[in-house]
Amino acid sequence: MILIISFVVLFFSISQLVIASVNLILKPDLTLPISANMPLVSVLIPARNEDKNIGLILNDLIGQEYKNLEIIVCDDQSEDQTAQIVNELSLTDNRIKLISSAALPDGWLGKNFACHTLSAHAQGDYFLFLDADVRIKGDIISQTISYSNRYNLGLLSIFPHQVLESVGERITVPLMNYILLTLLPLPLVLRSGLSSLAAANGQFMLFNAQVYRTNLPHEIHKRNRVEDIAIARYYKDRKIRVACLIGDKSITCRMYCGFSEAVDGFSKNITAFFGNSFLLATLFWIITTLGFIPLLLTFQLNIFIGYLVIVIVSKIIVAITSKQQILESLIYLIPQQLTIGWVILKAFINNYFYHYQWKGRNIS
Repeated sequence: MILIISFVVLFFSISQLVIASVNLILKPDLTLPISANMPLVSVLIPARNEDKNIGLILNDLIGQEYKNLEIIVCDDQSEDQTAQIVNELSLTDNRIKLISSAALPDGWLGKNFACHTLSAHAQGDYFLFLDADVRIKGDIISQTISYSNRYNLGLLSIFPHQVLESVGERITVPLMNYILLTLLPLPLVLRSGLSSLAAANGQFMLFNAQVYRTNLPHEIHKRNRVEDIAIARYYKDRKIRVACLIGDKSITCRMYCGFSEAVDGFSKNITAFFGNSFLLATLFWIITTLGFIPLLLTFQLNIFIGYLVIVIVSKIIVAITSKQQILESLIYLIPQQLTIGWVILKAFINNYFYHYQWKGRNIS
């Protein structure tokens, strides 16, 4: 039995290396020729208690080379200065508009309702949903419109480059890209019709507006706390083309501030990467964290060393693809693996014994 387990661990680690390599080698280039046609893009930002971020992203949008924008912020019952900041900036740029979310209806989660509300006010040919903590520069909007047109996409989603400012963030936030880039060949999100081969990140989701209005994805998934991945799978089930990319430093985000906030955030969505299965998530953690034990007991030292090389090279490739520091990725390898286990455990506890909470709301 231990020999079989050892071969499973070895095969799985090689598979991770292959998938990570595919995602690096076939990473698409967004620097496509920009179309002379500039359709109206509705930039839609749900914002709840985002006074530290909302001014930054709005100024980024004001400075974008792509000018045919309407920028709508939904103040989702904020208790800080979010609305005041948006109103002040709207006086300097008439493309900016503030709307307020009504009381949350039964059966809806807050962000999903805010996004649906934003879409009802939008007039554009494209809907670009951005989280308030995202930062953009360069000509990312033109580039993504061109990419979407080239492949006739209903949805293009980008995982931003993650900004890490503390040790706690360095041992948590990179887990998202590690899981994604070693389990899912991203080119297949576009090329395969299987809904299981789908991914998306709600921080940056560019929709064809006509397709969005026909399918109303945020309403369909109004109770789903991982609505971005659910929408991507829903679109693929309906034969709508979807693409998911890893961004460069033209789109960045500081997702969480510190270890505790990151663990709380990831615990509400980590199982979505594993088909919402705690069993598969736990098996992933056991194989990638404790898999060295049966290998060490079963094989000769040279095979064990080869396994370690595979693990390290996979981490390096993920770091390169994600534009993260290679040395940091290796230094924090063990703490990151232990953190995956803690996040899965916390997700299990929250799911079966408590409520998930985010920004003062239950989201179970």
